[in-house]
Amino acid sequence: MSQQDPSRPSKTRVPSGRPATDVTLGHVAGAAGVSRATVSRAFSRPELLSPETVERVRSIAARLGYVGNEAARALKTGRFRNIAVVVPDIANPFFPSLLRAVQDRAGQLGYAVFLGDSDENADRERTLLTRFTGQVEGFILAGTRLDKPTIVEQSRVRPTVLINRDVASVSQVLIDSSRGIHEAVQHLKDLGHELIAYLAGPTDSWADQQRRTAARAACLRLGLQLRVVELGRPAFQAGYDAVEALTATPITAAIAFDDVIAHGVLAGLRRRGYSVPEQFSVVGCDDTLAISTDPPLTTISGGAAEAGSAAVDMLLHAVSGGSQARRMTIPTHLVVRATTAPSPVTVP
Repeated sequence: MSQQDPSRPSKTRVPSGRPATDVTLGHVAGAAGVSRATVSRAFSRPELLSPETVERVRSIAARLGYVGNEAARALKTGRFRNIAVVVPDIANPFFPSLLRAVQDRAGQLGYAVFLGDSDENADRERTLLTRFTGQVEGFILAGTRLDKPTIVEQSRVRPTVLINRDVASVSQVLIDSSRGIHEAVQHLKDLGHELIAYLAGPTDSWADQQRRTAARAACLRLGLQLRVVELGRPAFQAGYDAVEALTATPITAAIAFDDVIAHGVLAGLRRRGYSVPEQFSVVGCDDTLAISTDPPLTTISGGAAEAGSAAVDMLLHAVSGGSQARRMTIPTHLVVRATTAPSPVTVP
């Protein structure tokens, strides 16, 4: 019986369905009927392959027990396949659907996601960026409170994509609320409302600046009076507390910066004995709480999930070497439900 030459590597037969420490790229490639390079890309650069190929290769790798050494790969390539997303308030219901979309899309492309909550504080946001920079390949900044020079500088340190912030030299996904706001004002005009309020969000928020500008323009065009009520941080309590001032005026309808504020207004009106929409009409924005309010909230459509997925694609395009800033705009529209009705003949 001849003995095997010890200088030649032995061929390891890998039983399917059982982990094996000696499973290599070659074993996976052979089982999948693809090249070793394709297997490598399925783990390191999945965006270069079709989703079907990535899924098949990874499925076979898992069945054979192949475990890629991500740490070693990162040290070799300088790419840890992590991205970070920073939001101003994780408790705001606008952001969970956005974050889920970011995580799902990043996962499909082989990336993990770090999450930071700035708590509506620009200094805290800067701290998060500093701590994340050495561990991630790029950033998604949603509703960032940073000033423009800081954003531009950050984009030079790591690829960066903005959601709902317009900085010309940085890639961005903008949810354009102007159409939805104009439709909301027209809707209230058609119902006979003549004096409406805009319950504003943070003054350093791009979304708030856009929404209040659109509300003013629409009211001017349609001959309505608009009063802007400054609330600051968008919160249920802010909307609830605003009701006292609203009901002390001839205002008969309000458009809120977001659904969270609108929800607070509904609760405050009910607490004071007002019937919605018979005595007061309320419109929200973002369409995050509409089906859970009583009555169901008339609001402006959101787009958070679409924005999250698009931002990941933009970011990974930049990570892969794309140098030109990209821009995507997501339109909105009014969704009429049960919190708007004709203006009361006499104001309570």
